[in-house]
Amino acid sequence: MLILAVDIGGGTQDILLFDSLRTMENCVKMVMPSPAIALAQKVESAIRRKRPILFSGVNMGAGPAKSSIKRHIDAELATYATPEAACTFYDDLDRVREIGVTIVSADEAKKLKNVEEIPLKDLHLDEIRTALASFGVNTDFDAVAVAVLDHGKAPQGVSDRTFRFEHIERVVKQNNKLEAFAYLLEDVPSYLTRMKAVARTLDADIPLLLLDTGVAAALGALQDEEIKRQSDLIMINLGNFHTLAFRLHERAIIGSFEHHTGHMTADKLDNLLTRFSACQLTNEDVFNDRGHGCIPMSSKDEHMPFVAATGPQRGRLAGSKTNPYMAVPFGDMMLTGCYGLIRGVASRIDDWREEILQALRD
Repeated sequence: MLILAVDIGGGTQDILLFDSLRTMENCVKMVMPSPAIALAQKVESAIRRKRPILFSGVNMGAGPAKSSIKRHIDAELATYATPEAACTFYDDLDRVREIGVTIVSADEAKKLKNVEEIPLKDLHLDEIRTALASFGVNTDFDAVAVAVLDHGKAPQGVSDRTFRFEHIERVVKQNNKLEAFAYLLEDVPSYLTRMKAVARTLDADIPLLLLDTGVAAALGALQDEEIKRQSDLIMINLGNFHTLAFRLHERAIIGSFEHHTGHMTADKLDNLLTRFSACQLTNEDVFNDRGHGCIPMSSKDEHMPFVAATGPQRGRLAGSKTNPYMAVPFGDMMLTGCYGLIRGVASRIDDWREEILQALRD
């Protein structure tokens, strides 16, 4: 069984070619710049060459590219986007127009002259296949699993931070397992437009699983041998842009909070984790501090549980009083999200579950 797992973050895209006939340590792995980083580089190049831009394609995560796009507009260089591509910047197209982007139809886009076209998408499957094939690696995938952070398309007047965390809370109330966030294509909620966009860039005949990046990291970290021994823990993923924590008891979610990594320091994280564990952290506390939200613990706990951390910004916990354990499933922290994606596939495709779990040594 051959499953391509791609965990698309703000700084990197982490790629695992899971082969159930190999040990996990011998599976092919790559850590590459994220599509958002590549997008920023293309825009910066256009600025240096004083070139107008047309964004086409689908909704993707812009992340660090947003500041480059602002510089392009500030340089008084024409910036166009088709409606779907424009949703990369904001779901509200009027808001996209307000920042200086001209929205054009597909027909209007074809008539533009001397414009540099930049197609937008999160999943660059052809490029991944080319890279693998250049080393003689089989690219006849049985399935593809992709993780992205999807705020969802919030109704007009609703904060995207609020809307995203309402989604997290809704899923947890329905099924308090991390695997509940794993979707086959037909199950993806209509408002998760970034995930839907990923699906439109994939070969139609390949099974696709989609998962949130923060959840994928938490699920993958549970493959760490030390963490497997813990029945009560806080699992925290410090991504390049988002920090997402889950309180797990016997692998059931009993609380969660999400904030922005850029606001995190060791002291602040200690404060958040201590208050979270003691059932003193509220949704309002996190949201009013420019975070997303919190699902408070249902009952007060007098002790700090085992704290496990993963993510490229886990160094922000250096010196933490919580004495966090740094997760290294299969000896590789950067592929944590990919391991979570593979576990997600096992949870959703019954016929493959036993073979996948055996390869994961679970």
